[in-house]
Amino acid sequence: MPIINRVAALADEIAVWRQDFHTHPELDYDVHRTAGIVADKLKAFGCDEVVTGLGRTGVVGVIKGRLPGDKVIGMRADMDALPIHEETGKPYASQTPGKMHACGHDGHTSMLLGAARYLAETRNFAGTAVVIFQPAEEGGGGAKAMLDDGLMDRFGVTEVYGMHNMPGLPVGAFALRPGPLMAAADRFSLQIDGRGAHAAHPHASIDTVVIASQIIIALQSIVSRNVDPLEAAVVSVTYVRAGDTFNVLPQSVTLKGTVRTLNPAVQDLIEARMGEIATGIAKLHGATATLDYVRGYPCTVNHEQQTGFAAKIAAEIAGPDGVNVNVAPTMGAEDFSYMLQARPGAFIFCGNGDTAGLHNPGYDFDDKAIPVGVSYWARLVETAMPA
Repeated sequence: MPIINRVAALADEIAVWRQDFHTHPELDYDVHRTAGIVADKLKAFGCDEVVTGLGRTGVVGVIKGRLPGDKVIGMRADMDALPIHEETGKPYASQTPGKMHACGHDGHTSMLLGAARYLAETRNFAGTAVVIFQPAEEGGGGAKAMLDDGLMDRFGVTEVYGMHNMPGLPVGAFALRPGPLMAAADRFSLQIDGRGAHAAHPHASIDTVVIASQIIIALQSIVSRNVDPLEAAVVSVTYVRAGDTFNVLPQSVTLKGTVRTLNPAVQDLIEARMGEIATGIAKLHGATATLDYVRGYPCTVNHEQQTGFAAKIAAEIAGPDGVNVNVAPTMGAEDFSYMLQARPGAFIFCGNGDTAGLHNPGYDFDDKAIPVGVSYWARLVETAMPA
């Protein structure tokens, strides 16, 4: 079944909402304007309950079907933007320097709002739909904050679903897979302490720059020589902080970076090997190395039954050839992973067409995807909980 007629009629209005969110991006948990608009619209739509302040600035709307039912379907959209200076040149471009919706959360929020409006109007289902608008997906763990505030139990959510746009995938198409879909994202900081000296007298130093260089190269051997080649893993050093001038060998060097994995056993292996390699190389030179390894978002793991159901709904919108049911996992990360640990569900990608990539200053959400995403949400609820 293609785009819902009522949804198609609402698409232009929803695009106006989306472009307004795009013009006024907000970061992390500081999404007060966005959350306020979301809450006001949900109330205006006639939601049975609207709750604000969940997970600090999250918003939840409850829509009861025209018939009672045991199922409670949760649908989640993220609201926060990124600390990037926009370079799209769009008439609705960000009005806040250094902030932009470079990941399409403006589109996600607007599509779920559109679905909420449709579902509140029609209520052609038996059960309860819960629309979840989350802050701080971009590194702040807003999903976990909402869970810690009792999201699932408070609203009785039995299954939960999420959606993210995907540049490069045609508008109107979908992609997903059962099992690991997105990586666990860890971060590390490694401090190497040696002995500073005049750069003209390297023999008097324990040269932390040389040591750090050897450690950076050696860390790359973890994936190539310790991890099973059939497993996916990434170790990236992204930050090096050493001295302040040209003629001083610094006393210490700090390295930072990220580790991405799809398997908890590989995650454990990499953390252990990083510590062994860093301390071993540092000790060889008479220095010390201190590793601070922080586990971030866990791997996003789709549940098999719910993934099959989501694929069926997507095929109703896009046609069977418009859904890739075995898309390759991505080493990007998502805090929707926490929600999938709390309840069975599935995360799906929807096409954003031939646009700039995510987290790019030239990125923009494609408004042609709006009726596709809204129809997916609406059909998911109506099919999961038929009246």
